[in-house]
Amino acid sequence: MSVNDAALLRYYRLHAGIYDATRWSFLFGREALLKTAAGITSPRRVLEIGCGTGRNLLSLCRLFPDAELTGVDLSGVMLDKAWQKLRPHQGRVKLIQQAYGEPLSAGEPMFDLVVCSYALSMFNPGWDSAIDAAALDVVPGGHFALVDFHDSAVPAFSKWMGVNHVRMEGHLRPRLQEVFDPVVDRVNAAYGGLWRYHTFVGRKTAPKGSL
Repeated sequence: MSVNDAALLRYYRLHAGIYDATRWSFLFGREALLKTAAGITSPRRVLEIGCGTGRNLLSLCRLFPDAELTGVDLSGVMLDKAWQKLRPHQGRVKLIQQAYGEPLSAGEPMFDLVVCSYALSMFNPGWDSAIDAAALDVVPGGHFALVDFHDSAVPAFSKWMGVNHVRMEGHLRPRLQEVFDPVVDRVNAAYGGLWRYHTFVGRKTAPKGSL
C-alpha cells in the first residue's frame, strides 16, 4: 500500500460518517453529470471509480434500471455506507475494495460507461494510471464521465485543499482529452470563482484499422 493510499484510508475513516451530510456544499455537478451521461448512452454495464458511500451508484440504479453496476473504492468504511444504500439493488450491484490503477476487465473491455466523481484529483500519485486503466475498461464506443475539481486562482485555497489530499492544478483535463474523444468538456466556476470544477464526458473510439 502506498503512503498516499494509507493517508486516504485514515482520512475517510474519519469522514465516512459525515460525508453525505457535508459534501453537498462543494461537490457540485454530480447529479448533472449522471443525467448528462444518461442522455448520451444507455449502458448495460457501468463502473464507478471511487464510488465512496454509493450516492452516485444509487442514482445510476435509477437512471439505468436494467444495467449491471460495479463500484470500486479503496475504503472499506465508505463501502459499508454504500451497501446500506444499495441493499435493495444488491442483485445487480457489485462493490470491490481496492485501489484503482489497473483495469478490472480480464483481457477484454467490459464496461459501456465508466464514471468518476471527485476521485481522480485525490489519486496522487496514480491519477494518470487510473485514466489509462479506465480507457482499457471501456468498450470501443463506450463513454467515460467525470466531474472533479479543476483549479483555483487562490493559492491559499489550493494549499488548503492539498492538506485534504486534493490536487487542483488543472492536470486531469489534458490527459482526458488525449485519451477520449470529448463529447462534453466544460469548466464551471464555484463560489464566485474561488475554484473551478471540470465536467467531462468522452467517447472511446475504436483503434484505427479495426472493424
